[in-house]
Formats: sequence, structure tokens, C-alpha cells
Amino acid sequence: MMATERTLIIVKPGAVKRGLIGEVLSRLERKGLKISGLKMLWISREEAEKLYSVHRGKPFYEELIRYITSAPVVVGVIEGDDAVKVVRRVIGSTDPKEASPGTIRGDYGLSVTQNIIHASDSKENAEREIAIFFREGEILEYSRADEAWL
Repeated sequence: MMATERTLIIVKPGAVKRGLIGEVLSRLERKGLKISGLKMLWISREEAEKLYSVHRGKPFYEELIRYITSAPVVVGVIEGDDAVKVVRRVIGSTDPKEASPGTIRGDYGLSVTQNIIHASDSKENAEREIAIFFREGEILEYSRADEAWL
């Protein structure tokens, strides 16, 4: 059994406005991942700049900032064995045109920017990104009923 780890997901503005929050979260839960933190918020420019700091200076940076701050989002801490890798597989490639059918981005993404969901791409980025949106006490410890079977 792999070590349990945490990762951050953001259900982006387009998905929120299209009514896909439940679909996105249910796909992750059905994969056996646990939601240990969840909130709806409007990302500030400051938070967006921290989130996308790795893209600062790139031609698409301002478009990313504008989009992620354009409407409410749902941020979540997802937990499970090898969570970063598993979540990335469930959501699919960044470009929805390249994402496999059956993945979240493959089924619902409209463009690279409006690709439904953000997910941390490494354990280190997950820790950094979780700290942007969650404070101590906002990530909960509990057991899913199916964890006894794993």
C-alpha cells in the first residue's frame, strides 16, 4: 500500500457556472479518494498570483489570472494513496483536445484555460497550494467506510 498523501484541486469558474461541481467531486470520490477539505470561494488576485507563480512571465499568465478570478471556485483537499498521481490521471491532460475520453477534462473541458479543474502536479506543489487556501483546522481527519477494504 502506498503512503496516503494530500493534493489540492480547484473546480474552476467555468465548471462552477456550468453546474459541474458535483460531477467533478463524485468522480474523485468514486475513484476511492477522500475529500478532507472543501470550500467555495472567490479567489483573489493575490491568491491567484501565488497559485500560478510558476507561470509568471509566460504569455498566458494574465489570462490564467483573469479566468481563475472571474467567478467562484470550489477548492478541495483530496487524500488517498498516491493522490497526486491518481487525481492527475482521473482529470486527464491539461489540453482537453488531448485528454482521453472518460477523464474530467476529456469529457467537459473547453480549452486549455477553461479545462474544468486545476490539480497539483507534485507533492511539493500540493503542500504549497493547500497552504494558500486552507488554514489549520480546515482539513479534517476521518475514515471512509471503504478504507477498511483497502
